[in-house]
Amino acid sequence: MSGPPDHPFMTAVKPLVDAIGGELLAPHEARPDDVVLAWEGENVLAVRLPQLSESLDHILAGLERRHGMPLADLDRKTKQSVVRTLEARGAFSVRHGVETVASALGVSRFTVYNYLNRENAAKGDQSPA
Repeated sequence: MSGPPDHPFMTAVKPLVDAIGGELLAPHEARPDDVVLAWEGENVLAVRLPQLSESLDHILAGLERRHGMPLADLDRKTKQSVVRTLEARGAFSVRHGVETVASALGVSRFTVYNYLNRENAAKGDQSPA
């Protein structure tokens, strides 16, 4: 980024932008679909949001870092937890999301659907009697 790299606002938002897989830009580099952020009335930086498919790859990489190993090496219970996390983050609304997740987990699409169905069935069983 060619803006003020030590600006307190950039320092504050950089972890969030990194977490979502975005890119920080100088305001004059912003395209119409970028988000320009201002600090005390002055445009300080712009954020280029990732495409949805890039976001899924970024989320998967973050989960691998969090677990300290490739997702395919996780045990079944942890893989189910990863699928719950990904569902909550909208991973399966992305085109080919199930296939991408299945590949990352080292399981079949059928297995991912089973994990999703099991979770949804458990949610239905928790309704008040």
